[in-house]
Amino acid sequence: MTFTTAYSKILGLLDDIDPVLYGKTRNFIDGAVTRLSPYISRGVISTRMVMEHVLEQGYPFNKIEKFIQELAWRDYWQQIWIAKRQAINQDIKRTQPDVSNHKISRAIIDARTGIEAIDNAISGFYKYGYLHNHVRMYIASIACNVGRSHWFVPARWMYYHLIDGDWASNALSWQWVAGANSGKKYYANQENVNKYCHTEQSDTFLDIDYSAFQNMVVPDSLSEAYLPELLTPLPDYEPIHLDPSKPVVVYNYYNLDPTWKSSMDANRVLLIEPSVFLEYPVSQNAIDFMINLSKNIVGIQTYVGEFHELASAAQQSNIFYKEHPLNQYQGNEESRDWMFTVKGYFPSFYAFWKKCKKELKSV
Repeated sequence: MTFTTAYSKILGLLDDIDPVLYGKTRNFIDGAVTRLSPYISRGVISTRMVMEHVLEQGYPFNKIEKFIQELAWRDYWQQIWIAKRQAINQDIKRTQPDVSNHKISRAIIDARTGIEAIDNAISGFYKYGYLHNHVRMYIASIACNVGRSHWFVPARWMYYHLIDGDWASNALSWQWVAGANSGKKYYANQENVNKYCHTEQSDTFLDIDYSAFQNMVVPDSLSEAYLPELLTPLPDYEPIHLDPSKPVVVYNYYNLDPTWKSSMDANRVLLIEPSVFLEYPVSQNAIDFMINLSKNIVGIQTYVGEFHELASAAQQSNIFYKEHPLNQYQGNEESRDWMFTVKGYFPSFYAFWKKCKKELKSV
């Protein structure tokens, strides 16, 4: 499993989308998922771009609603991050129930939970930086609801290794599974895992009826809790050369769109802020993926430092950037390409989706 970083090939992936088959098979590990999430998360393409491409194909809406809806979840999580900011790093709706530790089971880190599909997925995860969404939910359920870890450390571990890491989607989904962002916990037993991962395993700690999860003790295999050290391997600092007569266009981990401001005669800078990656660390895979994607942006230079340092080096205030909750920038802020005009905090996705769907049907 590899992910191209060539922009032309990324655009070509849009033509491979089968939104109808996606709706039918997306929960299976070999289902018709798009694997566009690394490019959406890094801002190379937008959720709106993907939606418009699919709508242009003329599918009946009832056949592709699930696909559009799943895209909209990404914008929904981002809207919560914008509204709540760092509050998403805490239990957002209610205290996570039945927490016994603020670490993560060592067996998950070491890919030795004893659940064949999960251990195989985690082993591949370290190599490729990607997990099927259903497997992410399985891992979160095992970590939080079986291993009784608070969601935050396991979520940071997963985000660290994901090349498609989006902190809002990641943190808020983990909270949803753990019952801190929903009214109940999410569980999956061995029968469910076998069905969607095409395994035939039995006699595991998940091989129980759903009713048995409520009084389940932490399995011995998950009992050792561990606090992983997550450090970002930042590139070495190298000086950059800026033309003070030209504006500065700032790209970062969440915005690597090569078409944005492409016609502007400007200094183009990939800004890697140590403070951001100290709070939200990512792996070498994720850093390499970001840098390789940035090569689609003609003339870009990489600057390892804080925004105020870059602004000082630029010797001007004519700086352009896209809005994001992690950006503490000053200058000309531009909006991201949202799917809909629906903005603000909604306590449930379906309240958000109801307004989005109404807008979509009016188009």
